[in-house]
Amino acid sequence: MGRRRGKVFLKYLAINIIVWTIAILWTLPFIGVAMVSVKPFKEVVINGWWTLTGHYTLKNFIDAWSNPIYGVGRGYTNSFIIAIPSTIIPLFIAALAAYVFSRFSFPLKTWLFITLLVIMSMPQQMSVVPLFFMLDRMGLYDQLSGLILVHSAWGLAWITFFLKNFFDTLPKEVEEAARVDGAGDFHIFFRLVLPMSLPAIASVSAIQFTWVWSDFFYALVFLASPEKYVVTLQVANMRGQYFVDWGLLSAGAIFTMLVPLLVYALLQKYYVRGMVGWTIKG
Repeated sequence: MGRRRGKVFLKYLAINIIVWTIAILWTLPFIGVAMVSVKPFKEVVINGWWTLTGHYTLKNFIDAWSNPIYGVGRGYTNSFIIAIPSTIIPLFIAALAAYVFSRFSFPLKTWLFITLLVIMSMPQQMSVVPLFFMLDRMGLYDQLSGLILVHSAWGLAWITFFLKNFFDTLPKEVEEAARVDGAGDFHIFFRLVLPMSLPAIASVSAIQFTWVWSDFFYALVFLASPEKYVVTLQVANMRGQYFVDWGLLSAGAIFTMLVPLLVYALLQKYYVRGMVGWTIKG
């Protein structure tokens, strides 16, 4: 018995060492960015980011936020204007579609679901040229509404797939009992299914919001006016023509990361349950 406990302890210790090593390696780049962001440019160039001695300052954060041309503050506003509706719109439409796929039978159901999987597998770069011409003809090029439309359309496929799998794990007996009592499909969906699906909805919201907030490619292609740049474009344009102020760039990068980190921190308990919920039938 003692030898068995010793083996279990050694196994537990080895797993913890491996996990903590991976965690430290993952956080090392962030530590480097944080160190550079609070140091003057001269010290970063001469001493590097790994030295703890030297001067510390918040000037990089102030300059990154209030830069008159490429300030992160303006980028924050544009990113929120795009990310919030680009999360709510596809979530609402995809939730309805996912419930239909999960609970109802209709012609071409299987083929439509396969189409969703195909759309999910397509890289964004394949669609950028036709999307460019489509938005230009619709008068939505260089408009925040055009980018909202693009992100919402791309989010529909994977959100429908995700929520459909989660809805499949929900007990149908509750819905059948409500239907016997005279409840309609919409009443059941909004009053029963959605409240039970809160973990999945939180997971989807966190992932979709983060993807839209972190988008650089579509924003670069479909936005031309500097006053409409999102936060990722603003940070990229902080790079100087003749030299790179690493402290300024690091401060801008931290500003960009703060919002997704806050979203995951607030939705963490729901996020984990939603991610594993549809992998375990219960």
